[in-house]
Amino acid sequence: GKRIVSGSWDKTVKVWDAETGKQTFTLKGHSGYVLSVNFSPDGKRIVSGSVDRIKFWDAEIGQETLTLKGHSRPVYSVSFSPDGKRIVSGSWDKTVKIWDADTGKQTFTLKGHSDYVLSVVFSPDGKRIVSGSQDKTVKVWDAATGQETLTLIGHTNAVMSVRFSPDGKWIVSGSRDKTLKVWDADTGQETLTLKGHSGSVESVSFSPDGKRIVSGSSD
Repeated sequence: GKRIVSGSWDKTVKVWDAETGKQTFTLKGHSGYVLSVNFSPDGKRIVSGSVDRIKFWDAEIGQETLTLKGHSRPVYSVSFSPDGKRIVSGSWDKTVKIWDADTGKQTFTLKGHSDYVLSVVFSPDGKRIVSGSQDKTVKVWDAATGQETLTLIGHTNAVMSVRFSPDGKWIVSGSRDKTLKVWDADTGQETLTLKGHSGSVESVSFSPDGKRIVSGSSD
């Protein structure tokens, strides 16, 4: 919790001191917009997804350590597994990919979405992946087999952001239809629709205790 990582259309990743706001590193290497960044659970590595590819960085010294190639279109979302051993990526090529975080080897390609994949994240226990897509659906996948287990239908426009609750029981999704939806992560049943934004909901997240949700919008 002592640092923040950010990715930008200026093609760089930056690391900041969360208490002072001081910039500690600028990580250069991407040749396109950086669309998603994530710290490893131990805080030692950073993964970044870009218009060009996926890169790993040493968060202590700001050094690039790995470049992952495999997606045929921009990588819109990247995230580490809770144990830090895998990463998941979602791309405009309509696929979700799982990679070994140490070797950079691709282990699974998850196919099922019919349009851009805009958000991906592991469940807190690392056993499932949730993805949100331009095709208006949310999908849940078995992270060990790559099998699609649930398709959540209800949004009327692109799903921009998805997250599991800390206990893994719920999924929240934010959409271009200006709503958030809360779903039962086991059954796929929609339990809540949250209205209030006047623009696309671009980012959603649960509080650490799982009792609250925060959302950011183009409004």
